[in-house]
Amino acid sequence: MLVLATLAACPSKATLGRHLAQRLVQIGVNDVFSVPGDFNLNLVGCCNERNAGYARSRGVGACVVTFTVGGLSVLNAIAGVYSENLPVICIVGGPNSNGYGTNRVLRHTIGLPDFSQELCCFQTVTCFQAVVNNLVDAQELIDTAISTALKESKPVYVSVSCNLSAIPHHTFSREPILFSISPR
Repeated sequence: MLVLATLAACPSKATLGRHLAQRLVQIGVNDVFSVPGDFNLNLVGCCNERNAGYARSRGVGACVVTFTVGGLSVLNAIAGVYSENLPVICIVGGPNSNGYGTNRVLRHTIGLPDFSQELCCFQTVTCFQAVVNNLVDAQELIDTAISTALKESKPVYVSVSCNLSAIPHHTFSREPILFSISPR
């Protein structure tokens, strides 16, 4: 909570990472569950992605995993929370935004140059999917994902390109989409 609250409380630079942290705090996420990886934050460590997927705090949960290897591992847990109608924000440390369209194979993948494999898997077990690989529409994608998770009471998938989280952008200073948690 300290890391998330600290990031959210520092409006000096409106970065994608701060925007995401602020939005999670605003909806009552006290802990973000993750498995340590080279493309994610280590906030509340879990022994595997299945533990991270069942994260829920104050009516909504959040987990952070690495691209593909972590994403495919957490898929079973996300399917479980989907069937239980639980809003969980599944954040994936996605490929570098400059890597899209380069036809390169990345580590942490299934060996294909197609970055959409993980996204395709999440489409049947999440109510919204967002791939944030540019800053222009990042705020809208993130806010829509969180709003949809709360409204539908289902998990959402948010892939954030690993090179974008610390970059300031004027769109993160705009008025956010209002959130409300669905009554049970």
